[in-house]
Amino acid sequence: NGDLFRTISEGSVSVATDRIAGFTEGGIKLESGEELEADVIVTATGLNLLFLGGMRLSVDGEEVDPAGRMTYKTMMLSGVPNLAFVIGYTNASWTLKADLAAEYVCRLLSHMDARGQSRCVPELTDAAVTEEPVFNLNSGYIMRSAHLLPKQGSKAPWRLRQIYALDARTLRRGPIDDGALRFSSPAPRIEPLEKVTA
Repeated sequence: NGDLFRTISEGSVSVATDRIAGFTEGGIKLESGEELEADVIVTATGLNLLFLGGMRLSVDGEEVDPAGRMTYKTMMLSGVPNLAFVIGYTNASWTLKADLAAEYVCRLLSHMDARGQSRCVPELTDAAVTEEPVFNLNSGYIMRSAHLLPKQGSKAPWRLRQIYALDARTLRRGPIDDGALRFSSPAPRIEPLEKVTA
């Protein structure tokens, strides 16, 4: 019912951004030495990002470490075929980018279907592209998980842009075959049947 926001607006709430040094009999002691009195302490201050919800990836039987890959248009991983995901905006609504990503994936699938292609793999061949963290944020939960997340590149199409208008133009009307995607139609792999002996 908005009671939290009303209380904040009334000025009877303060926010401490210091680090917690420990708990005391009466509350919390901050690293600055200040003690905050508390009747109840909710220890829900930690969030750990889990890329792809913890799903394990493998390509041709080889496990893929997302942290060693670069994001293509922040919705695909270099060297991983036929995989799409969403990384939204951190300076606007997350769903704005989610909608653009969904539209792009539909365009990509239509492109592949029209050409009889069944495989699409982003491949980084530009040696001038350097790695950067996928999120340009220094929040604790981002920093704690940065070593587990894929990287972004220093330039398009490997860079995460935080500008909806540019992404809308590129993802809705830009060319699908932009030189970074490799398309193919490999024959389906047929696993040999196991011999059954009577």
